[in-house]
Amino acid sequence: MRSTVIPDNNDVHPAEEALMSQPESRKPWHGVLVATSLQFTDDLEIDYAAYGENVAWLAEQGLHGVAPNGSLGEYQTLTVEERDKVVETAVANAPEGFTVMPGVGAYGGRESRRHAQFAKDAGCQAVMALPPNAYRTDERAILEHFELIASVGLPVTAYNNPIDTKTDLTPQILAKLHSEGFVVGVKEFSGDVRRCYEISELAPGLDLMIGTDDTVLEVAIAGAKGWVAGYPQVFPQATLALYEAALAGDLATAVPLYRQLHSVLRWDSKTEFIQAIKLGQDMIGRNGGGCRPPRQPLTAEQEATVREATQALIDAGVK
Repeated sequence: MRSTVIPDNNDVHPAEEALMSQPESRKPWHGVLVATSLQFTDDLEIDYAAYGENVAWLAEQGLHGVAPNGSLGEYQTLTVEERDKVVETAVANAPEGFTVMPGVGAYGGRESRRHAQFAKDAGCQAVMALPPNAYRTDERAILEHFELIASVGLPVTAYNNPIDTKTDLTPQILAKLHSEGFVVGVKEFSGDVRRCYEISELAPGLDLMIGTDDTVLEVAIAGAKGWVAGYPQVFPQATLALYEAALAGDLATAVPLYRQLHSVLRWDSKTEFIQAIKLGQDMIGRNGGGCRPPRQPLTAEQEATVREATQALIDAGVK
């Protein structure tokens, strides 16, 4: 990981100040890494300038990194060239010490390896990898897939999302992937907090990453080292405070904050999570905007629910 340079004057950038307060042992995939949404123009072309500004703003808020080209970044609707440029834009707008960990999800390992190689060449510190998209894998296919990605030489965090893929990276499979040296961590998105303890038992050296915003407290208590998160794009300071309190075991701080935020955090586990988070960005004066097909705008009822919960937090002074 790149070292942080402390300027001689007192005019320290907020992101630099936050990074200097982190332990030197923080690995690039540790901390709060924001699964960034992607901004589009009115004709649904990528607004790279707006996306880059969002990356820089997240760093200013004291967050630890971004994970572009994930599900929240609508990677399935992007061309290879667009995915590459999103990575380049994130790296260009990331200050020293701020992690860029792109998703390299694809149908097959050769394509995922190609995305990982681009990430490495672009200067990223790690990648996040789903199993093969839409293919019902067996253990051999899973191992080959992650071996191909790991061969690039960047640290790989597995992304277990059995809801959107046909593969469940069980604790047993994750332990095998870790023992083979193919993954360093896992973004756990199954929603089953119980398996976090089994993962730690079977693979003590595998870093657990919080994968669903509405289980942040439970997975943090189970021993998480990081959080690949969506809602810090809407409430960066509150979500960072929640994460830090939860990891520290400060339940007096974490539990009330978690209860307060949960009305929006639960949208991260719904089909319309991208639309909900983008609406939240719009409501705080950031750039969220619309989504590419096949995603449709929220229904009137869904929008009213998201607006009500988000506005209540804004009115309460949550930032």
